[in-house]
Amino acid sequence: MPQYQIAVIVGSLRQESFNRKLAKAIVRLAPSDFKFKDVLIADLPFYNQDDDACPSDPVKRLKAEIMAAHGLLFVTPEYNRSIPGVLKNAIDQGSRPYGHSAWSGKPAGILGASIGVIGTSLAQQHLRNVLAYLDVPTLGQPEAFIQVKEGLFDELGNIGPSSAPFLQNWMDKYAAWVRHHTIEL
Repeated sequence: MPQYQIAVIVGSLRQESFNRKLAKAIVRLAPSDFKFKDVLIADLPFYNQDDDACPSDPVKRLKAEIMAAHGLLFVTPEYNRSIPGVLKNAIDQGSRPYGHSAWSGKPAGILGASIGVIGTSLAQQHLRNVLAYLDVPTLGQPEAFIQVKEGLFDELGNIGPSSAPFLQNWMDKYAAWVRHHTIEL
């Protein structure tokens, strides 16, 4: 059976972040032909156009992991009503130099969790704007603005029973989106 390789990009560096927990839990809802790889972004240098001709090893690794993926899964917090700087830096590193973007054409899904009632809606919208420019087809519906509250995760770190139907539906739609936009396996 062919395997869909999905690059998971978490927009938080904090080990105990809600979004890292969400990323780990949501992939457990995926179909068996989907395999997920966490993409490290903490070691990337700040983007500097002067480095385009000779990128660092972490940048080369990032681009290779994105290029090897059939799809992308972004799970991000919201900082100051937008995406975290570390995520924007990773996107910039993977998109440069101009004309050599690793992101182009990769189908994506976006999730995010926050203690606020609107979840990460503004960060997700900003991320959609950036990804649209980079030619990344992004799943539009269902949107998933997750409020972190009691029961979101069970004692094993899985999605809790009250959120499982909604997030299973999201994952099913995401898997269909990736399959639809994947040219070859």
